[in-house]
Formats: sequence, structure tokens, C-alpha cells
Amino acid sequence: MDTLKPKRFIIITILKMKLNLKFYIVIYLFALLGHAQDPMPDNPKIGLVLSGGGAKGLAHIGVLKVIDSLGVRVDYIGGTSMGSAVGGLYAAGYTGKQLDSIFRVIDFDVLLGDKVPRPSKTFQERKNSEKYGISLPVNDFKIQLPSSISRGQNLFNLFTKLTLDVSAISDFSQLPIPFYCMATDIETGASVVLDRGNLAEAISISSTLPTLFQPLEHDGALLMDGGIANNYPIEYLKTKNLDFIIGVSVEEDLLTKEEINSISDILAQISNFKSAEDLEDKIQLTDLFIEPDVEDFSIISFNKGAKIIKSGEVSVTPFLSQLKRIARTQNYTKVPKKNIGLDALKFNTVQIDGNEKYTDSYVFGKLRFRRDETISFKDFSSGVNNLLATNNFEAFRYRFSPLPNGSYNFTADIKETTNTTLLKLGLHYDKVLKSSLLLNLTKKQFLMKNDVLSLDFILGDNSRFNFDYYIDKGFYWSIGLNFKYTDFKYDINPLFFDATLPMEIDNALPTTISDLTASFFVETLIKKDLSFKLGARFKRLSIEASSPSLVNVFQASEYQIENSDFFSLNTTLRYDTLDNIFFPTKGLLFETDGNLFLTASSAEDFTQFLNVKTNIAKAFLITKELSMMVGIEGGFRLGNDNISALNFGLGGYARNHINNYGNMFGYDFFSLSGNSFVKAYFNMDYEFYKRNHLNFSGNFSNIGDDIFVTKNWLELPYFSGYALGYGLETIFGPIELKYNWSPENNFEGVFINLGYWF
Repeated sequence: MDTLKPKRFIIITILKMKLNLKFYIVIYLFALLGHAQDPMPDNPKIGLVLSGGGAKGLAHIGVLKVIDSLGVRVDYIGGTSMGSAVGGLYAAGYTGKQLDSIFRVIDFDVLLGDKVPRPSKTFQERKNSEKYGISLPVNDFKIQLPSSISRGQNLFNLFTKLTLDVSAISDFSQLPIPFYCMATDIETGASVVLDRGNLAEAISISSTLPTLFQPLEHDGALLMDGGIANNYPIEYLKTKNLDFIIGVSVEEDLLTKEEINSISDILAQISNFKSAEDLEDKIQLTDLFIEPDVEDFSIISFNKGAKIIKSGEVSVTPFLSQLKRIARTQNYTKVPKKNIGLDALKFNTVQIDGNEKYTDSYVFGKLRFRRDETISFKDFSSGVNNLLATNNFEAFRYRFSPLPNGSYNFTADIKETTNTTLLKLGLHYDKVLKSSLLLNLTKKQFLMKNDVLSLDFILGDNSRFNFDYYIDKGFYWSIGLNFKYTDFKYDINPLFFDATLPMEIDNALPTTISDLTASFFVETLIKKDLSFKLGARFKRLSIEASSPSLVNVFQASEYQIENSDFFSLNTTLRYDTLDNIFFPTKGLLFETDGNLFLTASSAEDFTQFLNVKTNIAKAFLITKELSMMVGIEGGFRLGNDNISALNFGLGGYARNHINNYGNMFGYDFFSLSGNSFVKAYFNMDYEFYKRNHLNFSGNFSNIGDDIFVTKNWLELPYFSGYALGYGLETIFGPIELKYNWSPENNFEGVFINLGYWF
């Protein structure tokens, strides 16, 4: 029996241990239950921490909408990246519903990119942006890749506008809701707390996604997205003597081995290891942890913002009873911000620092406002974008300090770019000039601080070149010098140039056109979008037809239609607010050119003459996707009628015509000519998918000699044409296919144009 005692003892001990274990488990569960049912203190202080996550962070807005609807008062907010953007604006006084309305109407393609709206650019910069597909900096004869896709200026402009009414607050603990956000020091990898300074700048820095936005300097450190070092910044919130902390995380879960299928998946997994590990520990510090279901979205799914916001609302459902209990002890209702969209800026003082190479007049000329002027925030942002569109500045950070009289002291820090040399590329194809490769070398500060030298070398079926030198004086008279050479061959009826030629050659013949034009001009901006230019121009024009059939008429297989040197004075008045030169949806275009020809080398009986051409067009939206442009164009000559090579010509579809040639659907290039013309046109454009367009166009014209004298321009149009087309916007410019026809001449054809025109 004694041998059995140890066994009995072990069995009894095990039974006791099991009973004790059950007892302790029961006690532990009661303790947890008791803790969960602890009464919330009266008027508890609630903290809120919002994680980063790119577009997925829009779910924070949905959470805030529910929190507001329940009447929960938030007493302190911390956020990272998108969490800082949403949290910072909420701390500034916006409600969840207001944030929903704001973010739903934002064009994130514009916000996240450096794409400057066309009306924000100067005329010179518009021309450049509608010509080159790729621009790369060159340093010490080496091509450099940019450090980011965007400067983040549009993001900063938006945050500045939305926080304008709290711009006097530099201590974020004094905001309507105390706030802080996180950044990462790129030099050390350390996490940095931003809780004072310029609120718009702080949340911009915290939202600076790697590779998308360039890092920003702040207090001597180079900072960017706070999510790199701390994507769920609860630690700092724990020091704020709060009773209860709500946390919302939209961080990506680690991938399973089945989901890891590429190098990018591996890199993403590696970068998420530490963040995922940290989050597990930080959840323990959170009293109420909310994790919206955003697995179906990515950090760039901004086009699905409404669904992401909805997922945030749904994620709060399991916690409604707990949040309602908190709300009952607070008795609070958040009042919506009343002063959304402050838009009148009256400057008391203006101070800009950091412009060493560029003068104040140059900077203010680009900003398009003067020190004593009152402007809208929209116009101010347009000016800032125009300044950065020059690519002469890496960053422009500013602050408004409000005064009791409603005006602002404006201070700005500008950082000039150290790179002054650019290599630019372009590609193009059309029916006349055929395939073309554009190589451009741009050198800024070539001879002085505010000049630009540009050389275009165009290789392909028809080689060309273009030289530009421009001294930009901002509000004052700018100076320009241009040399342009164009040479191409096309089958053209010689009667197009000279109607007095024998009718025996009334057919299209291979024709070579060579045009060398040198221009000197001065230009000034009369007001926003209105420029006036005066200049002098030398033109060497050669037009030669060649065909064996010419032997029967001219006893030679070649006929020189024109071979002259011309000198003229010219003037241009241009008003342009079109939002897109290729697919406009709004804006007005007015342009009139006058050329007074003073000499012609080949004409013994030459007399001076004046060519005048005017174009007026209006673009407007019919629906969100459907737009229309209507316009009228005309030209006439006063004086010498002997130089028919400089008559007006219509036919084809292009955007880089030389001399006085213009478009006309339903007719091939170089089909109609005369010393005067009038044309009405329209274009309906339907953007059925982003950057994809279907369009229908029509044009109607009268063209001939002296139609304004004979009043033929008042008669019903002799010539008409229509086109059905498809257009696609690409990095190298539009791709356009136009099927066009004319009812009066049975013409049918297709114009194919690829890339920007140059």
C-alpha cells in the first residue's frame, strides 16, 4: 500500500490544481468584467489616435462622423500621415460631415501631383508644358532622376486654405481640439513630434509619402511621412492625462506566403514587419481599438473615397453602446465650423525670404499679386503654382498672420533650385511632318539670373530646330529671341499658292516648303491671362514643286513657287483662360495677330501689306463629362496682293501650322486659300473614362480673295466639314484619331496625331 501513496498524492494534487485553476480563471473573469463595468468618470477626457495609411485613412472620416453623431467630445488628437491630415482638420474645428464633403470633391490627381492648372501658368510656361513629355535635370553632364514625383505644393495650399482661420495659433494645444502629429527624420530615422508652428505645414510634412512627395526642411531637419517611424502614435497621447483613448488603425496586415508574388510584395512585407510588431504592443495601450475593413483598398485608392469613408462608419458599429455611454457623461455636441472657405486675402505686409538669384519683381510677377492688393485664395494659389511651374524653385512655404482689421501679414520662405540645366524629350507623329523625336536642352540663368536658353533638335522624317532665348521680367517688359527652321515635303496643288498658274498643273505635286524665321520681341502681362507682344521678324521662305509633269509647262521638272526674304513688324494680343488646350472644358480664348510686311527680296514691285488674323473661342461644360467649344476665326489682308504664298490657307488638322495655314475638317492639308477668310467651328467632347475622349466636330468657312470687300463672307458657307474622333491624354501628349468628311466634295479621310505638337 505504501507504494501507492505517491501516486495517490500526485492525483490529488493534480485535482486540486485543476480546481484552483478554475477558481482563478473565474476570479480573473470577474475582475475583467468588473473592470469593464467600472463607471466612466463624469465628463471624461477622451483621446483619439489616427494611424497613417494613404487613401485608406479616409476611413477616419467615417469614424469621426459616427463619433460626432453620438455626441462624443474628443479632447486630444494625435495622428500620422493621412491620420494627421484628417485629425488636424478635425482639431481645427471641422466636423466629420464637413470633412466628408471636403474630401469628396477633391481632385486627388491634382492634389497629389505637381500638375499646375493651365491658367496658373504664364504663356511661355504653357507653351513649354504643351510640348515636352519628359524633363530630367542634368548635373555635371549626368542625368539625374528626381527625388520624388511631386513637391506637395498643392497639398500645402489646400491645408493652408482650410486652416486659415486658425493660422494665428502656433501652439497646437491651443487649437479647438489639442493636436499633434508625427514626422520622420530622414537623416536619423527618428520619430519627431510636431505640436507647434504652422499647422498646415505640420500636417503636410506628416503626410509626405515617400517617393510621392519630396522631404521638407523643418527646424534644420529633413522630415517626411511620420508613418515611416511611428504609424500609430499613441505614446505621446498617453502623457496627456486622458481618461479614455480611442484608436483607429488602417495599417496593412502582413501578407501570407500565398500573397507574396513579386519583388514589390517582398519589399512591402519587409517594411511592414516593425510596424505590425509595434501595433500589437500599442493596441494594449488603447482602450477602444477600431480597425476598419479596408483590405480591398490600397494607399492610392483615392478614387474610391466614398466607399472607404463608409467602411469607417461601419467599423464603429460594434462599439456604439460603449461610445453612447461616454457621450451620456459628456453632454456635448460639436458645432460645425462656420467659416469654411475663407477666400479674401488682403495683405498688410509681405515678406519673402530666400530669393537670392531671382529679384522680387520676378517673384511677384509669377505670384501675380502686389503688396497692396486684395485677392481670392484661388488666385493666390494659382500664383503660387505659377511660380513653381517655372521649376526655378524647389519649395515655397508661407504663412498668414491675421490682424484685427481682417488683413494679413504674409511671410514666405522660398528655396531656389540648384539645378539650372534640363534635358527634355518629346515624341510626335502626324500626316505632314511624319515621325519626330524632340531632344531639348534648357539652360536657366544662362547670361543673367532670370533668363532661359532653350534648344530644340527635332529628328525624324523632317529634321527641324528651334532656338529660344527669353529674359523674364515679371510685371515689366520681358524680352525674347527666337530662331525656328521647318522643312517638309507634301503633295500640294501649286494653285493653292498661286491661282494664276496654268490650269494644266491642277493636281497635287510633291512640294518642299522650307521656312526659317528669326524673331525679336518684347512682351508684357497687362493683367492676368492677358499678354501684349511687339516684335520684328525676318523670314526666309522657299516653296518648290517638283514633278516630271512640270516639263510640259515650264520646260523643267522643278518650279520655284516662292523664294524670298521677308521683314515684318508684328504684334499679338492674347487672352487665354482655357483649362486644357487639347480637350478644353472651360475658359475663353481671344487672340489677334498683326503682321506688317515691309520688304520682300524677290519682288521688284513690292508694296507693303498687312495681314491680320483673329480667333475667338469659348469652352463650357454641359454636364460633368460633356463639354463644348464654339469659336469663330477670320483673317484679311490690306495692301499688296502679289505675295500669294503668304495668303491664308485652310485644310487638315494640326496645331503647329507655319505662316497663315489653319485647320479645316473635310479637306486635306493645303486645300483652300485666299487673302481673306472667315470660319466658324464647334467641338463636342465626351470624357467617357478618365483621360479618354470621344468628340464630334464641325467647321464652316468662306475663303477667297477680298471676301470682306465683296461681302461674300456674309453668304452661307461654301465649305464645310465634320469629324468624329477619339482622344487619349498621355505623358507625351494627346493621341488623336479623327475620321472626317465633307458633304460638298465627297472627301473622307483619317487624321492620326500622336503626342505633343512641336
